Amino acid sequence: MSDHVTQDAKPRVVVVGGGYGGITVARELDEDFDVVLVEPKDTFVHSVAALRGLVDPQWSGQVFFSYDQLLRRGTVVRGRAASADPHGVTLDDGRRIDADYLVLASGSKYPFPAKMDVDDADAARAKQDAARDELAAAERVLLVGAGPVGIELAGEISDRWPEKSIVVIDSADDILGGRYLPALRATLREQLAARGIDVLLGDPLVAQPPVPVGVREPFAVVTESGASIEADIWFRCYGVDPTSDYLTGELAAARRDDGHIEVDEQLRVRGQEAVFAIGDLTSVPEPKRAAPAERHAEVVAHNIRALASGGDADTSYSPGPEVVLIPLGASGGASQLPGENGEPTVLGRELTAKYKGADLLANRYADKLGLT
Repeated sequence: MSDHVTQDAKPRVVVVGGGYGGITVARELDEDFDVVLVEPKDTFVHSVAALRGLVDPQWSGQVFFSYDQLLRRGTVVRGRAASADPHGVTLDDGRRIDADYLVLASGSKYPFPAKMDVDDADAARAKQDAARDELAAAERVLLVGAGPVGIELAGEISDRWPEKSIVVIDSADDILGGRYLPALRATLREQLAARGIDVLLGDPLVAQPPVPVGVREPFAVVTESGASIEADIWFRCYGVDPTSDYLTGELAAARRDDGHIEVDEQLRVRGQEAVFAIGDLTSVPEPKRAAPAERHAEVVAHNIRALASGGDADTSYSPGPEVVLIPLGASGGASQLPGENGEPTVLGRELTAKYKGADLLANRYADKLGLT
């Protein structure tokens, strides 16, 4: 793949990253382009189901999906991009993959267990299993961060082990953050309280717990107001870190101090004609989740088709309304979705379970990867 694409060949699209956005754009273009998907992990990791996989061993199979059936014509190359320029990528083993069109979809890092921090699925399962054993034996759980991940993890733990003491703490004055309706926060707080989960807000910790994440070892921490919290195990539930440090030259110039990549309305990397960025990587002002990444991918697929046919990349992307679905286990939670008139509306536990909580979209992504 180190040779440039010949005029007789299909144009090559190199997609860096096999997450939600990456698999969507790769599959969309597979029929008409020479698609090469570069991904360091040996399986697709369905992070939406990772928190349930932590508490329920039967869900491990719904977290890791093979890439083998994703593409009919294209190729999935296992490797990590060491550098990327407007003409392709060089992998950490020295392989060079030239591109006519480059899609940066390398996503972001986020603390375990919401995202896996190892590339091998067997090693990731082993880490998840070990943390589950530690969690099962713990009586008191501390979750640092009351955003969607912290709230959802509290729900999963309380569903599996309702007898455990769970404390969720955040420096913010309310749960979730973002532009969410007060009614959404209120119904989630009510459900958390009904489960006996303590939510401490506006009072950050003086220092992080002195033991590793996911390890059962009794400890005590102190908040800035002087309150003491004792727990046996803890998890960090905040901190998106874009994976963009491999960009070089012209592409690195579009990288902001926070790691996000500046893009135009067509999701092209700033200053580039045939290099696009999608998903968590971008500077688009919206939550970094699977659904926006997939919408980015659809826009980029349209624009690459247009460029390949001699036209302009004229399909624009604009962030949609604030949408979030937060299950509390399989049957609880609440959501904010657009209503019939486009205005945001709050859905309760039944519809949240129907749309996400019951199966955490596992069947949808198994189908997208060609596994059903």
